[in-house]
Amino acid sequence: MFLIDQLILAGGILILLGILLSKFSNRLGLPVLVLFLVLGMLAGSQGIGGIAFTNFGVAHAVGTLALAVIMFDGGMQTQRSALEAAWKPAVLLATFGVLVTALITGIAAAYILHVPILVGVLLGSIVGSTDAAAVFGVLRSQGLRLRPRVAAILEIESGSNDPMAIFMTIGLIQVLVGQRELGIGLAGFFGQQMGIGAVVGLGIGWAAVRVINRVNLGTAALYPVLAGACGLLSYGVAVWLGGSGFLSIYLAGIVLGNSRLTFQRGTLLFLDGLAWLSQIVMFVVFGMLSTPSDVAAVAWPGLAIALILIVVARPLSVLPILPAFRFSAKEDLLVAWVGLRGAVPIILATFPLMYGVPEGPLLFNIVFFVVLLSAVLQGWSLPLLAGKLGLREETGVRPPVTLDISSLRQVDADIVDYTVSPGSLASGLRVRDLGLPEDVVIAMITRGEQLVLPRGSTEVRQGDHVFVVLRPATRGRVNEVFARRTP
Repeated sequence: MFLIDQLILAGGILILLGILLSKFSNRLGLPVLVLFLVLGMLAGSQGIGGIAFTNFGVAHAVGTLALAVIMFDGGMQTQRSALEAAWKPAVLLATFGVLVTALITGIAAAYILHVPILVGVLLGSIVGSTDAAAVFGVLRSQGLRLRPRVAAILEIESGSNDPMAIFMTIGLIQVLVGQRELGIGLAGFFGQQMGIGAVVGLGIGWAAVRVINRVNLGTAALYPVLAGACGLLSYGVAVWLGGSGFLSIYLAGIVLGNSRLTFQRGTLLFLDGLAWLSQIVMFVVFGMLSTPSDVAAVAWPGLAIALILIVVARPLSVLPILPAFRFSAKEDLLVAWVGLRGAVPIILATFPLMYGVPEGPLLFNIVFFVVLLSAVLQGWSLPLLAGKLGLREETGVRPPVTLDISSLRQVDADIVDYTVSPGSLASGLRVRDLGLPEDVVIAMITRGEQLVLPRGSTEVRQGDHVFVVLRPATRGRVNEVFARRTP
């Protein structure tokens, strides 16, 4: 076999195993990244696969591309309602919170590892950001969802704190290697990164919406590809101009995700699948890059640093902020605990190695250990803590059927699936008695595994999934028809 044939075979096996492990992680209540990392370690030089992979440059390239795709998909999934509910405290946590976390963790790490204070703060910066995919992956696997306001702040914070951690990491490395001065030079670098990243992301996102809705590509399959290309363009242009590519691509995703797009649902499904593939490839590669014996050798200092990060630094970065926005003590506690680390710290841990920082190998192994411990400890305890604090809500029944409007141009209509929950105003009424607006049509009703073709005399029952074709302007009125009864 040629080398490329061997790589295709190995890649197919690892991706297939990664997909199967994602189902297994749901049963364990663990973030899927843990099992992907373990799979990579098993395939690595000290595992059963015996693959000797030590190219940090390739790992960094794979991780950067994968993270860009993941952040674009995260932006596309971020709803305007979540932004309106929690953007102010989330932005503070994503900036000031990351800074406080990095300083506290870094000072402690410098003392524990006997390294210079700047190297310790560099380590704190690397592990300063949280992972939204890990948090919500655990919640979905347990069939739970948090209260909307708490979920919103975790979602926005986790999606927007990566650029701050990346800026601090790159800035401190440049200070350590003599490329930049600590102080005003670093502050100017921050303004440049965030300012250019925000302007480029919002600008390209705005332009992409108009291009996608006006161009006729001849096939619906190209619209998701076009959206993804616009996201990558926003990243590349921002970096080329000296800004934060990750902030840019995240903001571009938010603009696209909260606009009406041609073939919107197909685009979201395509990007979601691409994000899953990116996670599998990225974590398996990083698992292969690690050396289990080296990671085990730093277990004790890694444990001490992880506990300081989880028990001290994270709470001290959260608790001074949230009370000002009228979050309850229980909500403060949950947000303070939900600080799972994921993809970004491992990617950032490759930067010191590429820049030639002497403590680079030590930092990489510590970060790898901290990410694993954070994911396992906080991942397992998150659903339990949410239940104890009374902040979790049971998720509704998932619809067995999904409909989409496939069109080569923008259509001013939606197909919405309404679940008739206990206490719904629609439960027990006939279709003709629902009081729907004249230009709203019920396309079909699914009842368990049964398809019900709606007529005026058809009774709507609890547990039904009612698929309604409507214009966006009438959605609020239709929402009221299927709302719960209030005392």
